[in-house]
Amino acid sequence: MRFAHTNIAARDWKKVANFYINVFDCKIKPPQRDLSGEWLDKATGLTNAKLEGVHLLLPGHGDNPPTLEIFTYAEMHDTAPIMANYAGFAHIAFEVKDVDATMQTAMENGAQKLGEIINREIENVGLLKFVYLRDPEGNIIEIQSWGEPKKPLS
Repeated sequence: MRFAHTNIAARDWKKVANFYINVFDCKIKPPQRDLSGEWLDKATGLTNAKLEGVHLLLPGHGDNPPTLEIFTYAEMHDTAPIMANYAGFAHIAFEVKDVDATMQTAMENGAQKLGEIINREIENVGLLKFVYLRDPEGNIIEIQSWGEPKKPLS
């Protein structure tokens, strides 16, 4: 068994896909999807389901990485923006080399700041630097980096 993908239902799949490509170096995994039919209705529980979008290869996972699936359905329904403490799927996280630089790139590509950049020593694990933000459609992302644990003074 292995993890396959996470889906984002986007109002504008091209805009959201470009955000993840530009900020997190995701790559498109062809083909572009344009799906509809009775089989999709049965699988999704919808009527007359039609969607377009792409799968993006997630960085850092070798030759066969999981994907971020970004689809726009012909009929979309808006929901209130979620917060980090809402039940259900709350956010996705990317481990990066430079949280500040990635945050800046994300903001330049339409992200919205949700929280502040924090540095926190996690005992017996290491130094965590992280921040929460929203992608251009409001989905929560955590950007994080890990440093070595502090050595006790001798």
